[in-house]
This record gives sequence, structure tokens and C-alpha cells, in this order.
Amino acid sequence: MCAFNPPDWSVVRRELQAVLAASDWPPDAIADAELALHELFVNAWKHAGCQAPHVIVALRPHTLRVSVCDDSPDLPEPPAYTDPYAVSGRGLQLVRALTHRFGADPRKDGKVIWFELDAAA
Repeated sequence: MCAFNPPDWSVVRRELQAVLAASDWPPDAIADAELALHELFVNAWKHAGCQAPHVIVALRPHTLRVSVCDDSPDLPEPPAYTDPYAVSGRGLQLVRALTHRFGADPRKDGKVIWFELDAAA
């Protein structure tokens, strides 16, 4: 069960923005990365009950990988079509649309959900 107020993700967001801006990523790619991160961060709180999701940002020469870890062993269902008028349920579809790759991997103490974005050539 999660608390009523989601955890503050502003520090993680600012760090992601700073890393990508310092590496000359275009603003639209930074915005896509922010939104994808937000979806995974909120999912870790809402569906896994994690009050402080652990976020790892790794920037390789041409690829950004963002991982969000939580304590729940439950892997997300693959994104499927959702009613466009539904109040929720489109987060992973959004992540899939905004990123080049994403997935979920089990860990001994939960799972990690990640996405990757490739830099523009």
C-alpha cells in the first residue's frame, strides 16, 4: 500500500536534465527522458509501494540508460492497448513510445525497470 503523497522526484529530474544538457542532448530528447523517468518513478511508488525509488542514470557515449529500482518482485505486464479515455494505465505505453528500448529485470530484492535513449547522430 502506498502513501497518499508521491515521493519528490525533482532532484532526480534536475540531475537528469543537467547530465543531458552538459552532454549537448537536444531539448526534445531531454523532455522525453524526463517524462519516461517520471512514469517509471511514479509506477515504483504507486504499484510497488516504494517511498524512495532508487534511480540510476548512466550516460554512455551515445546512449542514455535510466533504471528505477524498487522492492517488489512483481514484473510489469507488457504494455497493451488501453482505453484512451481511461484515467490511468498508459504509463508503460508512453515509455515504450518515448524511448528506444525498455524492460524489466528481476533482482534478488525486487526489480529494476529501465529504458534507453540513443543520442541523435
